[in-house]
Amino acid sequence: MINITTPLTEDVRKNLKAGDEVLLTGTILTARDAAHKRLSDSLKKGKKIPLNLKDAVIYYCGPTPPRPGKAIGSCGPTTSSRMDPFTPDLIRLGLGGMIGKGDRSDEVISAIKRHKCVYFLAIGGIGALLSTKVKSARVILYNDLGPEAIYKLEVKDFPLLVGIDSKGRDLYAKVRRKNK
Repeated sequence: MINITTPLTEDVRKNLKAGDEVLLTGTILTARDAAHKRLSDSLKKGKKIPLNLKDAVIYYCGPTPPRPGKAIGSCGPTTSSRMDPFTPDLIRLGLGGMIGKGDRSDEVISAIKRHKCVYFLAIGGIGALLSTKVKSARVILYNDLGPEAIYKLEVKDFPLLVGIDSKGRDLYAKVRRKNK
């Protein structure tokens, strides 16, 4: 396991390889479909978005409400490809990494490679276990979206795989080639 922390600087990103197992500690943001659309709409209108994405990590997740004494409810990953229409614009703003599940479009992979970003995979179906790695959670933007609001999470030893590294090496493509 490779221990990494946020902010996810280019020096950290360039040393990760597709297939690496990592434990991520630090601040991450959540954002799903509706939040991505709002951010994209702001950019299309020439407005500055209300987030600093430089070296940030966005987790494609819509957490459930926390049980008493917990920071967050279940927080498993959602399918990343739903964010693909909006992702290249956010990567251009300096986004350092994304966390989700599933493969990505050619356009997103190209943006990852061009801007030296990283796409991490979180294991679906273990949202309750992942929630134990979240030390605090609070809504920071778009509260009206409920679970699709943008949350700021503090995580410790959040388990991930590097799905696409900063050189564009894609774990899904590697597995497809191996299985031919």
